[in-house]
Amino acid sequence: MPDLSDPYRAPSKVSHRAWFSPAEYQQLYEAARERARTPKKERWRSACEDLLDYILFMVNTGLRPDEAKRLELRDIEIVPDGPKGQRILHIAVRGKRGTGWAKSMPGAVHPFTRMKERHSLKPTDLVFPTLQRELFNALLGELDMKKDREGNPRTFYSLRHTYISMRLLEGADIYQIAKNCRTSVEMIEKYYAAHIKDMIDARAVNVVKRKPKKQPSGESQSSNDNADK
Repeated sequence: MPDLSDPYRAPSKVSHRAWFSPAEYQQLYEAARERARTPKKERWRSACEDLLDYILFMVNTGLRPDEAKRLELRDIEIVPDGPKGQRILHIAVRGKRGTGWAKSMPGAVHPFTRMKERHSLKPTDLVFPTLQRELFNALLGELDMKKDREGNPRTFYSLRHTYISMRLLEGADIYQIAKNCRTSVEMIEKYYAAHIKDMIDARAVNVVKRKPKKQPSGESQSSNDNADK
């Protein structure tokens, strides 16, 4: 039988990665902070505090959940860096393909420091040995944020997607974002940049070509008369 299949694959819709918009992230952060201050049960206090610090750490580093789970205390260093010399984290990210490097936002320093002090971490201890998935899902349920507007489920990965999307919104260089997140520019353009309105430059899109000015009919007639003379 002859091959009657289409020579080219039919185009499919590219869905964006579920993330938290700045307003949604503000809601999530405030809810997690309140839960850490007043947990429903006192024995859950440490878990609630860990979840708050995990959310802040992930949104300010862009790490994958599996990368964060493998982090040991000795993999992280607090250093002054960047144009203003603010304290940030230099992170040795150990994954399946070896070790890569990431530099955090300044907002990652305090949650990391709190985790270190709260659990008296030693150099070889894991920073986030337990991921509070059930507590995170419960928090999303209370905020009605388990899915985004397109029905995509939100998970811990959504915190990484939020980091990338927020960096794009702030105008960060897409190549540097890809390098810092150990991914490709193509992946970011396909799954993130194409769905963020701020990536479209209105000044470049709304260009209006100037039309030549029309000369008044009297002026045109006068010039023709002078030419005849």
